Amino acid sequence: MKKFEEKKFNIPKLKGISGKNIEEHLKLYAGYVKNANLILERVNELAQNAEKYAYELGELQRRFAFEFDGMRNHEYYFAQFENGSAPPAGGGSLVKMIEQEFGSFENWLNRFKAIALTRGIGWAMLYFDPHTKRLFTQWVDEQHLGHLVTCQILLALDMWEHAFVADYQPSGKKNYVEDFFANLNWSVAERNLVAATSWFEKEN
Repeated sequence: MKKFEEKKFNIPKLKGISGKNIEEHLKLYAGYVKNANLILERVNELAQNAEKYAYELGELQRRFAFEFDGMRNHEYYFAQFENGSAPPAGGGSLVKMIEQEFGSFENWLNRFKAIALTRGIGWAMLYFDPHTKRLFTQWVDEQHLGHLVTCQILLALDMWEHAFVADYQPSGKKNYVEDFFANLNWSVAERNLVAATSWFEKEN
């Protein structure tokens, strides 16, 4: 069986987010990769007698969504810090789409930050819908509850407590969000948009 492989990221020193926190956070990411592989291995074993192990298979498949999405969400998250921060390109395709969808970049940014402060654990996401060529901001509970079907992730902000509490304390969530954007390499989000657009056009 082909296995998922843990990715490596070139993350420089970040504003506010310590190297130690990134190190521990990457260990959690590695856990999602490991568990996604273990679940698929176990599913393959139990599927040899699917009727007997129907309940176990169902529960494992339910858990797989959590582990798989946890793996992928973190890959988007860490990739956004690679090679240092870079501001959004004023004439770039993504900024133009944000301005068209939300009226202005500031309108979108304020809305996204508000979503990021949702009570609970999860993710704030910026999605691109290739079918309508629209952008959506969305809160995703845990790792997998609330993802928009067929939409592509352009930007992912981890709002689980492990992402910020060590550096900011629980009361510093808002400061963590501000530093996330200060550290963000916007060219990665632009690249995600190009990849999503190219893939959809190729398939259709």
